[in-house]
Amino acid sequence: MRQSRSDGVAQAPRFEVLGDIAYHRANTAARSKVFARRGAEGGWEHVAAGEFLSEVTSLAKGLIAAGVGAGDRIVVVCGARYEWALVAFAAWVVRAVVVPVPSSASAERLRHVLRDCGPAAVVLEDGRHAGTVAGISAELTELARTWRLDEGGLEAIARPGAYMDPTAVRFRREETRRGDPAVIAYPVGRVVRARGAVLTHGNVLAAAEGVVGRLGPALADVEEGRAAALLQLPPSDVHGVAALVACLVGQVRVGLLPLGAGWLRAVREFRPTVVVATPRLLEAVHAVERARARETSWDSLNAYNAATDLAVDFDRAERKGAWKRVSMAMYDWMYARIRESLGGRAQFIVCAGWPLSEKMDRFYSGAGIPVYQAFGIPESGGAFVVNAPGERRAGAQGRPLPGVEVRLSREGELHVRGAGVFGGYWGDEAAGRAAFRDGWLATGFVGEMDAEGYVRVAQRVRPQATLEAPLAPPEPRPWGPRGGGAAVESGPMSAVEPEAAAPAMSEAQPEPTPAPAPAAPPASPAQAAVGAAVDQVAALEQRLQAHPLVSQVMLIGQGRPYVSALITLVRDQLEYWRLVNNRPLSMAPEEIAADPELLKEIQAIVHEANGTVPPGLAVRAFHVLAEEFTPQSGLVLPSGELRRDAVLRAFAEEIDGLYRSPEAGPRE
Repeated sequence: MRQSRSDGVAQAPRFEVLGDIAYHRANTAARSKVFARRGAEGGWEHVAAGEFLSEVTSLAKGLIAAGVGAGDRIVVVCGARYEWALVAFAAWVVRAVVVPVPSSASAERLRHVLRDCGPAAVVLEDGRHAGTVAGISAELTELARTWRLDEGGLEAIARPGAYMDPTAVRFRREETRRGDPAVIAYPVGRVVRARGAVLTHGNVLAAAEGVVGRLGPALADVEEGRAAALLQLPPSDVHGVAALVACLVGQVRVGLLPLGAGWLRAVREFRPTVVVATPRLLEAVHAVERARARETSWDSLNAYNAATDLAVDFDRAERKGAWKRVSMAMYDWMYARIRESLGGRAQFIVCAGWPLSEKMDRFYSGAGIPVYQAFGIPESGGAFVVNAPGERRAGAQGRPLPGVEVRLSREGELHVRGAGVFGGYWGDEAAGRAAFRDGWLATGFVGEMDAEGYVRVAQRVRPQATLEAPLAPPEPRPWGPRGGGAAVESGPMSAVEPEAAAPAMSEAQPEPTPAPAPAAPPASPAQAAVGAAVDQVAALEQRLQAHPLVSQVMLIGQGRPYVSALITLVRDQLEYWRLVNNRPLSMAPEEIAADPELLKEIQAIVHEANGTVPPGLAVRAFHVLAEEFTPQSGLVLPSGELRRDAVLRAFAEEIDGLYRSPEAGPRE
């Protein structure tokens, strides 16, 4: 087995627990700027360390008054915004545990998290998930309070403890230990029923302090107090949590900004020295500038393409001679636009969440903004490998952090151990033990490691934390539709009717369900098979709807040669997709729904969902609709259920088209 560890030695912890960070900054430099938040009228407002601690203390008193005790879970359904940091630190100083959930999470995903962790309180960004929480509140025996930031906001949390002595908060913080749980991280991937990785204060701090030690030298030339980091990574991702904590530990002012309308303008106003982002953002910025060049003229587009290739070659060259530098200077007007898109004064970019392509890595670095990739998983507390100034390796995710060891198994899987590695999953000790191999955390990702210890992550071989698959590597199998089924067509999407599964039953032959209780008449094999198929179809619909883009699904199959689907998209998420994929503002929803790139993304979702059902129930063609089904259109009942007969009539032409395509349907 190839193995690597950092040449550096892990430093003694700067902080014992996460809450200490807020107190330390307030006590040593109360006027120093620690956060920047978006104002009510736009623009950025600075938050001093003393003000931040005061707000955290007010919320912490409110949590105590509301009955939140040590070890209680607080589910926070929120995007990248300042309020998330306030709620998180308030929870940490009272020994509570933060359970972050993205605001774009599906109802099914949120229900799973709530049932699994059993929270004492829930904080919602807005009303999108209020119905989901209310719908299962009777099952959540420990849930005492639900707060919404758009109704009452933070004041509603703080109000019950307004007259409480702050000493109560201090006592809680002093009782907190490094080994106490701080975060339960549920993976943000497409797997809905996932295990929650329990991360202690020590896990999160170890990962954050390791990143600060690795990347801190890159800010050595920045004037004290001027360093500012813009976090596009959502705090619902463990990378986002670790990045937020790392910035505060490294005394870098933090701005949290989710992708959305006005994102680029807000970045230019913030003018960060560090941008912490996902590969998708960097690819989107490059694509936006390329589209601008194309709209200007073909000559501009050719120049932009040439500038891209030149930047890649310049970064790759070991010797950067005078001619190369002159060539770069000729295209600096192009590179300046890229730098300006990220605020104009970015010293470097930290890219995490998923590997960035080597070409894009080299492009940004060649254009004047070095990219330092990082990689980790929830179970590792955040990043465990990071590139660093002076030892960056383009296309690689870096070397192990100080105090971290990484090895490759015989199968090529990355194993890691160190202070950031978690101790187990919430409520599942057996799964926690199964995640380790001889004391090493098996990450579920395969990769490469060169002789100098640089790691390149290749692909996921198994979902480490999923409840729907074992924690052992699956048998290898060729990629493609399950069971030799038909190719999935691109098109509008609709929900499949449970009854539609009957014609396909002979192909799928699902196993009969268990016999009913003696009091009821025994089910016939046919009835049992139909019941099993109905359950599988319902599960397939739910899995498709788990994706943030997908709003409604209706499957069609009754009297048809194979199953097809109508799919509607979430309007807000459609706008988000348009933004990050550089589609013009004038693009109509109908045009977006027919966009080849969006259809490819939906096709990938359908392929993945098909792998969970028998071949006879797999979706073989689908159609994406630009508008959601609504009660006003007569397609949705007041209860929220689809009027399937009405949908079938309204979209009869589109549905028939799914069965006329020569490429759809069973293959010979």
